[in-house]
Amino acid sequence: LISSYGFSQQEIKLDIADALIIRSLEFSYEKYLTEESSIGVSALFNLTKQDVGFRYNENTMITPYYRHYFTTNAQWNFFGEGFLGINSGKKETIKNSGDYDIKYTDGALGVAIGMKYIAKGGLVIDVYGGLGRNLFGSDSPVIVPRIGLNVGWRF
Repeated sequence: LISSYGFSQQEIKLDIADALIIRSLEFSYEKYLTEESSIGVSALFNLTKQDVGFRYNENTMITPYYRHYFTTNAQWNFFGEGFLGINSGKKETIKNSGDYDIKYTDGALGVAIGMKYIAKGGLVIDVYGGLGRNLFGSDSPVIVPRIGLNVGWRF
């Protein structure tokens, strides 16, 4: 327990792909438990209007995650991730009607894989992709994507 607190590498990141392509903000915080594992949380806020064709279904999503790093190279690391995405949004009552009046909140369980680059000065870039499945609601989408291109800082 004491050694895990002594290894206190932390990162804060912004998903620049979401910000530039989909007009949503996703911030992440990650804390390393050991050299090979970390825990973190992401918060997604969708800024795109509901009736736009290419957007996330979710308006907000809080995603706690656990990552295991399969390589411990100083600069490039391959990882696997398990996550629980608590998401909420709106759904159309009748398909293609434009009336988004059914609100939902659900929890998705999923996995992702990715690659992380860590520069000696503290710059962090990670790319990941995965899928989750909503478990509880009947009004929520079945599949929840987890994709990103994060840029951040390690301290």
